[in-house]
Amino acid sequence: MSITVSDRAARRIKEIQNEQHLPEDAKLRVGVVSGGCSGLTYDLNFDSQTDESESSEDQEFNDNGVNLIVDMRSFLYLSGTELDYTEGLEGQGFHFENPNATRTCSCGESFSV
Repeated sequence: MSITVSDRAARRIKEIQNEQHLPEDAKLRVGVVSGGCSGLTYDLNFDSQTDESESSEDQEFNDNGVNLIVDMRSFLYLSGTELDYTEGLEGQGFHFENPNATRTCSCGESFSV
């Protein structure tokens, strides 16, 4: 399984790349870090460097024109996840549709498995 990117998220990622004057092939690092009220939080950052050594545990994907990098530890939590972007009354931002999450906090910022 991989990580997928919705059309809305792909458009917003491209807008951010343009705003920050990043190259079109810039990679979006998706990760999971400890924190939040449910124990784990999502982390998104553009990354210009990847570990290209033979022992690298980074997984690379391209979906909907977005280059993604995920470290192996995070991939275990994120396999099968869709990255989406929404705008609504409760605000705007990236959201993760994670089938591995057994519990999420009410604000959707953290999860547990």
